[in-house]
Amino acid sequence: MQSVIPYGRQHITEEDLAAVREALLSDYLTQGPKILEFEEKFAEYVGANYAVALSNGTAALHLCAIALGVKPGQKVITTPITFAASANCVRYCGGEVVFGDIDPETYLLDINSVRRLLEESPIGTYHGIIPVDFAGRAVDLEAFQSLAEEFDLWIIEDACHAPGGYFKTSNGEASRCGSGEFADLAIFSFHPVKHIASGEGGMITTNDEGLYQKLLQLRTHGIIKDDERYSNSPEFAAGQEGETIYPAWYMEMQSLGYNYRITDFQAALGLSQLNRADQGIVRRREIAKIYFEAFKGLDFVKGQSGVVEGHAYHLYVLEVENRLGLYNYLREQRIFAQIHYIPCHLMPYYRDLGWQEGDRFNAETYYKHCISLPMYPTLTQEEQEFVITQVIKFFNNEG
Repeated sequence: MQSVIPYGRQHITEEDLAAVREALLSDYLTQGPKILEFEEKFAEYVGANYAVALSNGTAALHLCAIALGVKPGQKVITTPITFAASANCVRYCGGEVVFGDIDPETYLLDINSVRRLLEESPIGTYHGIIPVDFAGRAVDLEAFQSLAEEFDLWIIEDACHAPGGYFKTSNGEASRCGSGEFADLAIFSFHPVKHIASGEGGMITTNDEGLYQKLLQLRTHGIIKDDERYSNSPEFAAGQEGETIYPAWYMEMQSLGYNYRITDFQAALGLSQLNRADQGIVRRREIAKIYFEAFKGLDFVKGQSGVVEGHAYHLYVLEVENRLGLYNYLREQRIFAQIHYIPCHLMPYYRDLGWQEGDRFNAETYYKHCISLPMYPTLTQEEQEFVITQVIKFFNNEG
C-alpha cells in the first residue's frame, strides 16, 4: 500500500534528539540559556539586531500589536489569504481589521489595493499594515515601507512561511525576511510543518531596541528584573529604611503582560534545526522547480507557484479546475494535499463584522481553485513523481 504523503512534515534527526536530551538533562527547562542562544542565532540568521522567542507565532503577533500600540477602533490592513492569526492579533487589542485584496499572480497582499484603501479615507484612519510572506514568497517590503511612510503607518511582517526567504531591493541587494530593514517588527512560527520546527514556538525580530525591551517585558507577565529600570525605591524593595541597593530577589510588574515564554528544550530543538535551515531551503527550491516544470502549460492548470528567486517555498500552490474533485481523489491515493487558505474575511467571525462574499474578488477567486501539494525537504523523488502522476491522471481521466 502507498504510504501517506502529507502536504508538510517535520524532520527530526539524531542531532535534534541529542540537543533536546541535553536540554532536558540540564539545570533549566525554561527561562534558561538556550533561549537567549536561540534568539541570538536566529537574529543573526535573518540579519536583524534583536530577536525574542515566544510560545508560538500567534503570541508573537499579539505582542507585536500591543508593542505598536494598537487601540480599540484603530484600523489595520492585512491580507485575506493567510492564517487567521495575522488578522486576529489586531482584534485581540480591540482594533479593526480591514482586508486588502491579493495580487492574483503572486498571491501576496496587493499594494495597489492597500493604496486605494488609504487614499479613500482621511489621513490617520489607518495605523498599520500586516503583509504576509505567503507560501514563502517574500513581500516587497521596500515598496510597502515607502507607502507606510507616506501615510504614517507601522509594518508587521508576518514571515511565518519564509525564514531564509528574501526579495531583491531597488538597488539589487537581497533583503531577508525578518531582517527589520523595511518593517518595524517581523514574526516567525516554529510549528511542525514550518522550515524550523520546535513543536510549537515563535519569534519576533526587530532592529528597534525600544520595541525589543518592551517585548521582553510583555513576554513575561509585564515583569522586569533590572536595577536601572525599577520604579519603587531600594528601601521599599528591601523592606528596610536607608537601603540603597535592590535585593537579588526583587522584580517589578510594570505593565500587563502575558506568559508567552518558550521552553529551553524547544529552543534547543529550534537551534538544532536552524543549523540545517539553508539545506532545507535548497531542497524546497528543487522540489518547486520540478513541480513547476511538470505542470507548466497544462490546460487544467489555472496558475501555480512560480520559480522565483528568494522564495522559501513553505507551500507549493497549484490552481486548478475541479479542485474539490482533485482533493478527494488525491486523498484516495493517500496524498494529503491541503487548502491554504479559506479567505479570512469570509470566516463566520468576520462575516458577523460585516464582510461578505464579493468584497475581495481576487482572494475569493483564488480560494475556489487553490490546492497545496506536498512540500517538505524529506519528500523523495519517487513520492513527488507519484504526486505529479496522480494529479495529471485525475484530469486526464476526468476529460
